[in-house]
Parts: sequence; structure tokens; C-alpha cells
Amino acid sequence: MPPIPYFDWIAHHAGRRPAQPALHDLHTGRKFTYAELDRRIDRLAGALASRGVGRGDRVALLAPNGPETFELQFACGRLGAIMLPLNWRLAVPELQYILGDSTPSLLIHDSGFAEAAAQLAERRLEIDIERPDSDYERALLEAPRPPAPPALTHDDIAMVMYTSGTTGHPKGAIITHGMTFWNCVNLGIPALITPQTVQLVVLPLFHTGGLNCYANPVLHAGGSLKIMRTFDPGAALDAISDPALGITHFFAVPAPYQFMMQHPSFPGADLSRLQIAGVGGAPCALAILETWQARGVPLVQGWGMTETSPAGTMLDAADATRKVGSAGKALMHTAIRIVDDANRDVAPGGIGELLIKGPNITPGYWNNPEATARSFTDGWLHTGDAARQDEEGFVYIVDRWKDMYISGGENVYPAEVENVLFEIPGVADAAIIGVPNERWGEVGLAVIVRKPGPPVEEADVIRHCLAKLAKFKVPQSVAFVDALPRNATGKVLKRDLRVRFVGADKPAIT
Repeated sequence: MPPIPYFDWIAHHAGRRPAQPALHDLHTGRKFTYAELDRRIDRLAGALASRGVGRGDRVALLAPNGPETFELQFACGRLGAIMLPLNWRLAVPELQYILGDSTPSLLIHDSGFAEAAAQLAERRLEIDIERPDSDYERALLEAPRPPAPPALTHDDIAMVMYTSGTTGHPKGAIITHGMTFWNCVNLGIPALITPQTVQLVVLPLFHTGGLNCYANPVLHAGGSLKIMRTFDPGAALDAISDPALGITHFFAVPAPYQFMMQHPSFPGADLSRLQIAGVGGAPCALAILETWQARGVPLVQGWGMTETSPAGTMLDAADATRKVGSAGKALMHTAIRIVDDANRDVAPGGIGELLIKGPNITPGYWNNPEATARSFTDGWLHTGDAARQDEEGFVYIVDRWKDMYISGGENVYPAEVENVLFEIPGVADAAIIGVPNERWGEVGLAVIVRKPGPPVEEADVIRHCLAKLAKFKVPQSVAFVDALPRNATGKVLKRDLRVRFVGADKPAIT
């Protein structure tokens, strides 16, 4: 029997714990043990190889959450190919740019995206979860044995993930096998991940948060994943409450937590089996943290980005209550700095840009040496996030540098103001952007979604903020909308708000 490549966790667990549940697709009810998943991955690798896919070739995936994402990830690994997960919320012209930049050999797509796929690629393989004889399943059944796995190292590219661009085109962040492995090591210990871990996966798997917080670390440990096709707050609460599913871990950006706590099922949901509920991707409002904490679930915050695979910092569960609002400390195999504009370390309490370095950091961007060069200084990656550290070394993410605005010479970080807005009983959702002002340069505009009931008015919002904030931080005006624009992971699209209310986004920070 040939040796199992050290990066192939599924093959390892198929040999060690073949009957252990690996994946459970909650949408279709399909369940795969590690042995079954290993066989499907092997057949997919054979099917890809028979279509000419080999080392270094890209294979794109355009599909909602499902087992196929993990099957393709590990099948590509067995061939030395590179997986290209596509954001299915993008328009065809946006996807055409990504495929033109990455030039995949094959596009695997869900049947719901057949029309888009026909415009994107000539070589296609269709998944249809309603048909057991779909192109994808037939390819697995008819596949020849795959070739012997190539000799890969941690420096070989496993994936290219395109990050959403604030202006211009997205950049393809290179994800190596080593980055994914070190993320599993960095996150696995503080997130208490073991072979007994059962995670409910709700974030999109084309996004690093969905794929790597904590799905890949759970598979690395030999645990089990329960996969939701798309997030629904009521369905997520039902799954967490279901003793038959036994959910122990959950991860999301702040928005899903917000939507769940506003759902009628939240007060009666059984959250007792949750060992870890992680939150990251954006600053989390204190109102969200405190609401979940009151239900006995301290949200464990972390910070990361696609380029850091993604985990960079994490708050240990033991500190979740004591350090509410903190993103924790640097993970074991990662180093961080907070620096000023001259690249000098700032003192505790001072705000600066967060820099990061370690084996979990991207080597650069696909076909974009200029962006790679701009992003690093002496090996340190510029994150574009404003942060501070307290006297104990705990990191607090203040906001994105780009979202900060300057009013009367003072820096205003929207996340701080948004925390105060969420305290207002009539506010369901809120965001702050800076808008031009002749006297002060910029002032704050609060964009608010009202809760049902007596409507909160502009005067109520400004009165509340005046009692809680320095005057230069208080929004000068309020706009009421039906919903805030969000991306696929639930982050508010501040650039869309700036275009709507200002007429243009700010210049990109490089």
C-alpha cells in the first residue's frame, strides 16, 4: 500500500477511523463516513485526471455549500491541482474576470448555475443534488483510478481565493498547503477541536471563514461537519438545539448571531451543548456579545483575513467574559505588531495598523506581483485593520482603516459608534459612514434599519449618541433603510453605502 501523503487528512482518518461520520449535508440528508468520503475523493481525483487535470492546473467550483467543496479540495490535493472556489453571488462579468485571471482547466458547477456556467467555461461538470445520475455523480462512478499522488510540500499551492476588491478588480490570494495546515494547528487547540467535535457550518464555503473556521480544522482532527446549504437563523437555532445532531461548535461573522438573537426561537433554543461559538470577520457589537453571554454562550472572538488562512488572533474561551470585545492574542505560530504610519510599534492603548507574520501567511497574489510587493514590509503583511493592545497584550480590532473617517481633525472609528447605536431599542441594524462636510471635513451618517413597533426617529438617535459619545463622534444625520447591503458572509458593504449616499467610494488604501 503506498504511503498516505502527509497533507491528506481524509485518507489518514479513513484508515484510522473509517466508520466515523465526516460530513452530513443537512439540505439533502446525505451522510458520508471518512471511508466513504475517501472513496469519493479518490474517484473524483480519477475523474479529473481523466479530463487532463494535473499538477498546477486550476479547477473552479461554482456551487452552494455541500460535500462537493471538500471532495474537490482533497481531490485537487491528490493531483497537485489548485482549487478555485467561486463566490456564487457574483455577477457573470465579475466571474469572467476571475476565470480570465486564473484560467481554470475545468468548471464544476451546481445545476442552479447552469446558465452562468455556460457563459463562463467550455469544459464543465454539473452537480445536481436532485439527480443521482448527474454529470458529477456519473463521473465518479465511471472514473479510472487516479495516478499516484505527486510529492508536494507545504509551499505548493492548494487554492486561490479571490478577495472582494474595494475598488477595481479582486485579487487572488494564494493559499498554500502549509497555510491550511498551520491554520488547523493554530485554531485547533484554542477552539478545543477533537475527533468528538461536531460543527454546524453556515458560512459560505467559497469564503475562508466558512472553509477554515472551523471546518478544515475539524476534518484535520477527525471530527464531523453538519453543513447548511445557506444560512437561515431559525434553522440554525433548530440544528443547535437538536440533541440528535449534537452540535458542539459554531462559527459565524456578527450578522448571523444578530439575526439568530432577533429570531422568535432564540429565547427557547437549547444552547447547552455548544462548547465554542466563534465570531470574527468584522468588529462585533457589544450588544450581540452581551445578549449571547446572557444565554450562557460567551462568543469567542478572533481576527483574520483570507491572506492569513485566516486565523491570526483568537480569544481563549476562558477570557471571553473577562475581555469582552477583544479579538484575543496572536495564535501560537503567528506574530503580530501594531504600528504607526512610520512603521514604528505603538505603545499599549495606541491605535495603529495591525501587521502579521508567520507560516500561515500568503506568499502573495496570483498574477499580481505589484499587489504582492505593496502588501508586505520586511516580510510583515499589512492587514489594513486598525487595532490596539491593552496592557496585558489583548488585541482589540478598532475598524478597517478604510472605514475610519476624520471629523474636525479627530479620527472616528465607525465600529465604536455602531456599538452605541445598537443600544437603542428601536434599532434592528446599523452602520456608520463618513460623508463630506465643509466645516469639519467629514461627519458621520448613521444608516439604520428600524425594528417593528414605534419608529425610532433621527432626533432619538442623535440624543442617545450625545449622551454616550464625544460630540465629534456623534452622527450629524440619520438615513433609514429597509436593509443594509451585505456580502455573502454577512459583512456590511460600507462601499455600497458610500456610493449610495455620497456618490463614490473612498480611494483604495494600498
